[in-house]
Amino acid sequence: MRRREVLSLLGGALVSWPHLAKAQHIDRLHEIGVLIALPEIDPVVPARIANFEQGLQELGWFKGRNILIHYRFAVQSDQLKAYARELAALKPALIVASSSPVVSALLQETTTVPIVFVTAADPVGNGFVMALRRPGGNVTGFTWPLPALGGKWLELLKEIAPNVARVAMMFNPETAFASASYFVPTVEAAAASIGVQPFVVPVRGPTEIESAFGKFGREPAQGLMIIPDTFMVRHRALVIDQAARFKVPAIYPARHYATDGGLMSCGSDWLEHYRRAASYVDRILRGSKPADLPVQAPSKVDLVINLRTAEALGLSVPRILIARANEVIA
Repeated sequence: MRRREVLSLLGGALVSWPHLAKAQHIDRLHEIGVLIALPEIDPVVPARIANFEQGLQELGWFKGRNILIHYRFAVQSDQLKAYARELAALKPALIVASSSPVVSALLQETTTVPIVFVTAADPVGNGFVMALRRPGGNVTGFTWPLPALGGKWLELLKEIAPNVARVAMMFNPETAFASASYFVPTVEAAAASIGVQPFVVPVRGPTEIESAFGKFGREPAQGLMIIPDTFMVRHRALVIDQAARFKVPAIYPARHYATDGGLMSCGSDWLEHYRRAASYVDRILRGSKPADLPVQAPSKVDLVINLRTAEALGLSVPRILIARANEVIA
């Protein structure tokens, strides 16, 4: 064979090798874990999983064909730790973590298995990553908007309920440690200029939620802000019911609160978070390292207003606020 022909064949092979490598990644079966800090029966869970799996399919990953997904759903902290240990022991290609408490539990079990968080508040401050642009370890993912969102919630609550003078910030300190430290200071900083007095209301169970409403809910000019927290998501029906019972105007961090009967929500789209998480799963399965994938913030923040709830609370929603809303439930 002539030298020119040999070089030609080698050149063709060199060109095809990158494509061959990509095909090898997607043609073999990869195992991944997904740990979600919500009960599997929660109505919001199926939609999140569907968005995640659809995102994977759009990138060429299909369950049973080239990817095997181990789902775990945890409610209690001991259950969360047990599932984190179980998934890490499987040594999957990566693990998807739904929130900050899940990341914390997983990092107790592994510092080598790649972890992609769907959302996490202050990932640098909580030690999940070294920096947003270059995480530098085995963890990356998607974060909440800037802390200024806490002040925005306060402004929106005052706009829809001008008579509010005190605002309770409710969360479970055992599950919202990251979110609380992230958002509470911004609310407190913005409070003086808006003319309200914020105060923290820690709750650790349904009984404490009812007790808290029984105390501050009976006083006049009270408002409520729910800090991002998986515990509050699980007990949102009780919170919404109590807010209606005591006629407390409330603002929530995610759309499903408003669609379930809450007055108003302002936050990023959780379904979009799960779809975007699939893009990082794809990149890691194809060879990228979490250390090199920057932590990303949501592309938009949605405002949802429930007019039926506003009417029940005796509130007249300003037209300018309705015009700014991404969704109005009438």
